[in-house]
Amino acid sequence: MRTRPFFLVTLCLSALTILCVASAFAQSSSETGKLKMHVKPRQAYVFVDGKAIRDGNQTIELPAGMHKVGVYNYGYLPKTQDVHVGAGEATSLNVSLQSSGEEVSGPFADIEFKGHPRAAVLLNGTTPDYFVGHVDEFDWDWIWHQRLLVKPGTYQVMVTREGNTIWSGPVTVKAGQKAIVDLNDSGKIKMKDWKAGNTLGPQPRFTAGVASATVPVAPVSGQLSANSTQINCGQSANLDWKSTNAVDTSISEIGTVPRAGDRSVNPTKTTTYELTAKGPGGEYAKSVTIDVDATPMVKLSLSQPEVRYHKIGDRVVQQDSTTLNWSASNANSVSLQPLGSGAMSGSQIIKADPKQTSTGPVNENVTYTLTSANACGGATTRMATLHVVGSIDPPPAVTLASLFYPTAYPRVKHPKVGLIASEQETLAKLAADFHNHTQYDGKANLMIVGHADVRGSKKYNQALSERRAALVKNYLISHGVAADRIEDRAEGKEQQLNEKQAAELQSRNTQKPEKWMLKHAKATWLAYNRRVDVILEPTGQASTKAYPNEAKDVRLLWQRSEPRLRTVEMASQTTNPQQIIASNSGN
Repeated sequence: MRTRPFFLVTLCLSALTILCVASAFAQSSSETGKLKMHVKPRQAYVFVDGKAIRDGNQTIELPAGMHKVGVYNYGYLPKTQDVHVGAGEATSLNVSLQSSGEEVSGPFADIEFKGHPRAAVLLNGTTPDYFVGHVDEFDWDWIWHQRLLVKPGTYQVMVTREGNTIWSGPVTVKAGQKAIVDLNDSGKIKMKDWKAGNTLGPQPRFTAGVASATVPVAPVSGQLSANSTQINCGQSANLDWKSTNAVDTSISEIGTVPRAGDRSVNPTKTTTYELTAKGPGGEYAKSVTIDVDATPMVKLSLSQPEVRYHKIGDRVVQQDSTTLNWSASNANSVSLQPLGSGAMSGSQIIKADPKQTSTGPVNENVTYTLTSANACGGATTRMATLHVVGSIDPPPAVTLASLFYPTAYPRVKHPKVGLIASEQETLAKLAADFHNHTQYDGKANLMIVGHADVRGSKKYNQALSERRAALVKNYLISHGVAADRIEDRAEGKEQQLNEKQAAELQSRNTQKPEKWMLKHAKATWLAYNRRVDVILEPTGQASTKAYPNEAKDVRLLWQRSEPRLRTVEMASQTTNPQQIIASNSGN
């Protein structure tokens, strides 16, 4: 770079330098060739296979074969290419670099070198991309200015040539300082004030004259942003970045990236992405954190938390239902137990279905558990409890007892009189039993069959038995039995129990007859036929024909003669036997 007389020795050594370069690759002439380099600008530096050779136009002897040749000059876009050098041949390569980069503003510090003028200077890296110039461009700042201008800071400096590191180490400078590195004295550093660094204006990336050169190294800068810093598990975010004056750019969790670009990321946990951009001018770091919500959101509810269940015998007569609703978000798997569903959302009708099978009150809880998870390790569980209440009852017992009437009752003119108090009690119990039974068997009906004793004409007894059946039917209806569940028919005196049958029934009766009844077997036989039988359909169960021997008004029912109307009316309202006897004594 210099033409000063006291540096003529350096120029005289040029031929020797070229010989030294050739010796780095030298083999026998039959195995080598020559590479003739012509570069522009003329200060550009040549690297072969990653090794610093020297600056300017030159002829380099290389082993025959392919070589990667790079031409670098700070402030210009580098060019690299693969070149084939033939054995015993000379290959010419002309490389013209294109300038690049804006001016660099101060304040500045200066780094100066002494010794090894053809060696390459690299800042903050070891590859050719970190090349900022060669020593001869930065070894004088007196009459001619040869400056390596840097921002205040610490720089890892490497001086290399022909694959050999001449010196490497850190250099720390402040604004308005100069660091002089003596390469001939093991890289000893001497610091001086350099006030011009504080006032020097913006400088072009590279300027050079006959014996001057200025290289202001631009600091590395950059940007990193994310379009969303709050995402759910499974969602993605887009990173956007750019770096300026960087040689190597990387992003943690991703790796090496272009100097500018964008990329979609899908983190499974809260992750910090850090952009690191490195260049001769230093290092720049910028980070952005993307928070990942790894908690699944779940909902589980019952439209009715309590349902009723009622079973009678082997028939379910009440079985309420409820709707189980569920949903999950920010999740990719769902388990709903005990249903076994894996749907992310849905609803299902749940019927009351207790585990209990024995009779008794039902009081059970059924717990539904929804568990959701995602690829980010998040898991959430929700529970909903259904309360099942009710009962399991045995089949209802229906006691079917035949009803008995006093002689000639009900009369034609008084069709509602004749069902005395004891028989009303029997019918009231039948109505209650039948009501319970219909909850077990919804198809159950009653058949009412009226009978009469043998006295009187067929026509008379037919009508009499019809009135007896109708009175029983109406009484049941008045006690809550639906009319459409009752049928009635009259048998008159056609289906008579004979005296032997009556006696046999009386002998089996758990209510033993009074002595006075035993003396009049025929009266007892007639009393047994003044009755109404009840049949339960569709089972066909028939009422027992047990005579109410212990009823308080049994004498009124049993007597052969027709009682007075007033006596029967009173007997329909009270079971006090003294009142009945007194009323009947006037016959």
